[in-house]
Amino acid sequence: MDANLKKELSKQAVKVRMGIIDAVHSAKSGHPGGSLSCADILTYLYFEKMNIDPKNPDKADRDRFVLSKGHASPALYSVLANRGFFEVEELKNFRQIGSMLQGHPDKKKVPGVDMTTGSLGQGISAAVGMALSAKHFGDDFKVYAVLGDGELEEGQVWEAAMFAANKGLSNLIAFIDNNNLQIDGTIDEVNSAKPIDKKFEAFNWKVICIDGNDFDQIEAAVNEAEKSDKPVAIVCSTVKGKGVSYMENAVNWHGSAPNDELYQVAMGELNEALAKLA
Repeated sequence: MDANLKKELSKQAVKVRMGIIDAVHSAKSGHPGGSLSCADILTYLYFEKMNIDPKNPDKADRDRFVLSKGHASPALYSVLANRGFFEVEELKNFRQIGSMLQGHPDKKKVPGVDMTTGSLGQGISAAVGMALSAKHFGDDFKVYAVLGDGELEEGQVWEAAMFAANKGLSNLIAFIDNNNLQIDGTIDEVNSAKPIDKKFEAFNWKVICIDGNDFDQIEAAVNEAEKSDKPVAIVCSTVKGKGVSYMENAVNWHGSAPNDELYQVAMGELNEALAKLA
């Protein structure tokens, strides 16, 4: 990846993480850990890869994105806000009564949201439907989805995976946010879906394994995925809570909001990271 592009994406990713912390702190609830872990993936897609237009969020030929792990909505909202779909200040209304930014994405309320998600396993099925529709009607848009590794415990994921491969949906790229933690503990402790790569291969997907917090690897994986004649699963090793020291690899930050003191610590660290990229 070009060094200047990587620097700009890194800056945007820090701003996205700041928006995540702002949103969850303001709401006094939410899911920061898994939002922070997938921030780099979403930043790359929305700021570099996807064919989208914030001024025309419903344009017919846009690429589609589905956040299958819908509880990571602060990440999607922050990316959309920083990309210009709505004002960044709106993030402070996250989970407030009457706000368009509910705990899970709502396509009827939020500009740029292509699918309402929340029930784990259902988002990838919707993404498969979008990809099938594009194939059927000869549209050339791509469909991207982000799933959690804990979400892979849902049987519906594998029904969707089987169908996508059977229909040759090469226009579908699914990112697996493999941060190894879910609400009740580690993936291994709860109900491991490992080996994730071998499972998707068994369902006849092309599989690419990367560091999901590294822009060079994200870009290389997407470029490789676009050459595939199968649906592609990019298994992304990530750090839960990435970017905020006390949240990193800590399961208790799956669904907890920082208090005022910890909010200041988090924002201080992120501001410092942003300053280093200036």
